[in-house]
Amino acid sequence: MADPLPAVYRIFLRDLVVRLSIGVHDHEHRRPQQVRINVELTVSHPGRGFRDEITAVVSYEGLVDGIRSVAADGHIKLIETLAERIGDLCLADPRVVRAEVGVEKLEVFPDAASVGVVIIKIR
Repeated sequence: MADPLPAVYRIFLRDLVVRLSIGVHDHEHRRPQQVRINVELTVSHPGRGFRDEITAVVSYEGLVDGIRSVAADGHIKLIETLAERIGDLCLADPRVVRAEVGVEKLEVFPDAASVGVVIIKIR
C-alpha cells in the first residue's frame, strides 16, 4: 500500500484579549491597553492520522503562552509589530506553513469597537 498523501490541518485561536503597553502616543506609554488577538495556523501533517499525544501536534496552549510572553516583553509602538512578532513565533515551529495573525486595539475610539491589522506569513 502506498504512503498516504501529506495533508494540512488548521489550528485557530479566537479572541484572546491581553493587556499590554502599545502605541505611539505619550498617553499610550503610560497606560496599558486591551488588545484582541486572533490566529489561524496552517500546519503540515504527514497524512497518517493523528497520534493521541500532544507532541504530535502544534499545541494551542504553547501558542497562547508564547503570545502572552510577547505581550509582556515591553512596550511596542505598532500593532503591525506585535502581529509580526506573533507570526514569527508561530513560524518558529517548522510544521507551521502559514500563519494569519489579527491584532485589534479595543480602546482607541469610543465610537468604534476596534481598529486593527491582519498579517499573513507564509513559509
